[in-house]
Amino acid sequence: MRVAAGLGLGAVVLGGLRAFWTDGRPVERVCYVIGVVLMVSGVFHLGVFAVDGGPWEGPVSWRKAVTFGLSFGLTLVTIAWVATFVRLGDRARNVILGVLAAACAEETALATLQSWRHVPSHFNMETSVDTAIARMLAVGGGLLIVTLVALTVAAFRDTPETEPSMRLAVRVGFVALMGALLSGAAMIARGVVEEATGHQEAAYHVAGALKPAHAVTMHAILVLPALAWLLTFTGLPEARRTRVVALACWAYAAAAPAVIAVSAARFAAA
Repeated sequence: MRVAAGLGLGAVVLGGLRAFWTDGRPVERVCYVIGVVLMVSGVFHLGVFAVDGGPWEGPVSWRKAVTFGLSFGLTLVTIAWVATFVRLGDRARNVILGVLAAACAEETALATLQSWRHVPSHFNMETSVDTAIARMLAVGGGLLIVTLVALTVAAFRDTPETEPSMRLAVRVGFVALMGALLSGAAMIARGVVEEATGHQEAAYHVAGALKPAHAVTMHAILVLPALAWLLTFTGLPEARRTRVVALACWAYAAAAPAVIAVSAARFAAA
């Protein structure tokens, strides 16, 4: 699409963003609302940290409430938006996005609850309440994996109504997201082993080693489709937009392994 004469680019982009809400399906709107609420929670707890103080790093801090709110909120909004470019039946879309929204809300709520209780949210089996919360977090993580794998598979279906540049961005973004899920699963698995063998402090240390790799691969699903979408406002032909997106994908593919290699080395040495 070309920028209409007399309209600023910013206004056109904002109009495009508004259209995702006004033209969105009910389940997508619900995801947008829940995602924004989670992000507001993250910002609120950043304020709590500023007032209350305490350590930022470590298993007992306000960091979990902040990062879980911001990260899960942004991820939920992103996936709900990106899924509009994926071919899904209405029932499948409602189920997948509904389960995803519930899992994101649960993970954030439980991690935030543990922050207010000033106890670790993960690998914490000190009391029956802590054990129940840790297990619920594990269930939520499993639901996230199932829904995101389903969306990744669906992203590779033929979607002639989606422009090639966006198809490429969405597919590469979902593949990178699978890498984030693998690193997250590795962190949890190693942490559980350490906790089960009586090394709870080590569990938090080794799990943190893969955080950079987890973060870099997780947010490709936002960065690449956002680039493809913004390019539609430039007036460039689709073939050129696809080349730009392909270049960005290759740049991501070159940078991500470097971060993963460093994180994996730290993880192995931990």
